[in-house]
Amino acid sequence: MAQIDRNFAQPASVNGARFLIVEARFYEAIGEMLLAGAKAALHKAGAEVDVVSVPGALEIPPAIRIACGQHAYAGVVALGCIIRGETYHFEVVSNESAAGMGRVALEFGVPVVNAVLTTENEEQARQRVAEKGRDAARVAMEVIDKRRHEMRFQVINLPQCFMPGYEEFNHGDIG
Repeated sequence: MAQIDRNFAQPASVNGARFLIVEARFYEAIGEMLLAGAKAALHKAGAEVDVVSVPGALEIPPAIRIACGQHAYAGVVALGCIIRGETYHFEVVSNESAAGMGRVALEFGVPVVNAVLTTENEEQARQRVAEKGRDAARVAMEVIDKRRHEMRFQVINLPQCFMPGYEEFNHGDIG
């Protein structure tokens, strides 16, 4: 398997920031390797880490939601593995867990990095696991760093768009 240089930016400071890692343990050995890489990267950067373990990938979004409802997290790293079987279940679990993570990220305004491996077999998962946990943590830290130092939102007054019929629209009827 070819190595990819991902060129992650080194975070200026996530020291003291609190991160949540949610690990699905359905494929326990793979989950443990992902978890070790993510924790090592976050601890090396001085972050505080809370870890929640859940049975499988479908349980990741509700676990994130519960944890984010109880604590303020700078970022979340979701870890696990889904291996294709002979039924449609692979697609359901993959799609729904990813969609759920996105909904929770939007609900709480916290970056959720999806590092749930989706592979055809266990061999593919083992080939990808070595750096994926670490990379997910590095992505989360980079997003937090950008949020702290670069992302500044401004109110911009846009010119009125021309839309046929816009003038006739009764704006008072909304709501």
